[in-house]
Amino acid sequence: MKTTPLLIAVAMAASYTAVQAENHSDWPESFTVGTASQGGTYFAYGSGWANLVAQELGLSGGAEVTGGPMQNMALVHTGDASFGMTTMGPAAESLNGNNPIAPGLQMDNACAMFPMYQTPFSVTTLSSSGITAISEIPAGAKIGFGPAGSTSDTYFPRMMETLGVDFERRNGGWTDLGSQLQDGLLDVIAFAAGVPVPAVSQLEVQTDVNIIEFTAEEQAAIQAAFPVAEFNIAADTYTTLEADARSVSMWNFSIANCDLPASFVEAVVDVVMSDNARMMNIHKAARSTVPENWDKNNVLMWHPGAAKWFKENAGADISDDQIFGM
Repeated sequence: MKTTPLLIAVAMAASYTAVQAENHSDWPESFTVGTASQGGTYFAYGSGWANLVAQELGLSGGAEVTGGPMQNMALVHTGDASFGMTTMGPAAESLNGNNPIAPGLQMDNACAMFPMYQTPFSVTTLSSSGITAISEIPAGAKIGFGPAGSTSDTYFPRMMETLGVDFERRNGGWTDLGSQLQDGLLDVIAFAAGVPVPAVSQLEVQTDVNIIEFTAEEQAAIQAAFPVAEFNIAADTYTTLEADARSVSMWNFSIANCDLPASFVEAVVDVVMSDNARMMNIHKAARSTVPENWDKNNVLMWHPGAAKWFKENAGADISDDQIFGM
């Protein structure tokens, strides 16, 4: 029988499919991504890339509502979640055995996968409260710090104490806390989340709010005491803002269970990192989800599959002693 270009193409396709099937035989049939509470950036961002990866790789996968970065480190470490999202502070504390979910357990089986974005710390009140500065928060104010164990709940109370604020601590999901603020059950919400925070955007539609920035002195004091960097929330982030708002921020990274197949994690990273416009459609915070930000991880070991992608596609200088199992 004469070999035609069509037959050659079909044969090559069949061969490629067989190789792919063989290479993917160790891939999981489904996956979950640990995010945080509904109404926060983690849930919106995490649900988006989970659905994108599931669609592109032909797998069953989606987001799971969790308590945020600390719980995500625990879930990914144990393998109860394939993937999760965390910030560098909670990641470091988890590695050192200081995760409140399992005190003393060093959660070293959660590996870095890809950079996400910076989490700014910001304060929101109702305009009717008259609070326009941190120093104006009254003694005993009821402040919502997000879900227990979240980045916000882990660091923001300590930041407020550093700035001399006396408060009553409240926890809950961002959407619920936003409703409590609107109903007068809270005086302040202290957000640590990628911007725009969905709950704040929703509040802006329903009522008048004040988004309070740190003074230069407050910003410097927080930077001196915590693992955060200087950050400005751009004026166009919220309709309420008339100018950039001074803040501080902490980097977020997506994490993977270190035992997941390297080819699987490499494929996931490729889906997320190869088309930033697609990620920006999921959430504006993804403007920082770009390959050159690989170097913002200075805490976690890299997953071998992720390290391979960044070395080959972003020229990342990741040494073997920074890669899990190497």
